[in-house]
Amino acid sequence: MATNGQISSWNLPNALTTLRILLVPFFIWALWESGTFGEDSMTARWIAVAIFAVAMYTDKLDGDIARSRGIVTNFGKIADPIADKFLTGAAWITMSLLGEIWWWITIVILLREWGITVMRIAMLRTRVMPASRGGKIKTVLQTAAILILLLPLSTFVGTWWLWLGWVLVMAAMLVTLVTGLDYVIKAIRAPKEEPTLDE
Repeated sequence: MATNGQISSWNLPNALTTLRILLVPFFIWALWESGTFGEDSMTARWIAVAIFAVAMYTDKLDGDIARSRGIVTNFGKIADPIADKFLTGAAWITMSLLGEIWWWITIVILLREWGITVMRIAMLRTRVMPASRGGKIKTVLQTAAILILLLPLSTFVGTWWLWLGWVLVMAAMLVTLVTGLDYVIKAIRAPKEEPTLDE
């Protein structure tokens, strides 16, 4: 509901964003159990895959709904990427704890992700910096890399599946770093520009 010409943050896209955040603990539980328990590990792994896939689908869905209905809000612009980082960050950290991903990759990605997020939040008084096209490509690559490494298919299709996952991991890390640099450059130039806070 809008008040004083502004769009209310209480809407379906923001509810989907909140749902994505709420799914994170369940995803961590399923993924951790899949790597630490025996007989039920495959079932838990598939549950983790399903939760991750559903949660990431809400990322696309909330954006599509917000744009089609004209209910894009400043809350959504900030909360949406934070929700993504909670979910993907949980995946990187948990897989590293399970020995499935090298820690240095997780650390590099998370330093960039949360560093840029803190910077964007700090800039809220003057402008909202929405996700760039490169940032969206980064999210797609990270999602694809995580999903492929999560899927327990290497036993059935061979090691090429894991190699594909690692190629995507490296591509995701490269784009993550490049887009992070791009955000920093935009932030440095921001004081010279007019504020672009969307109402």
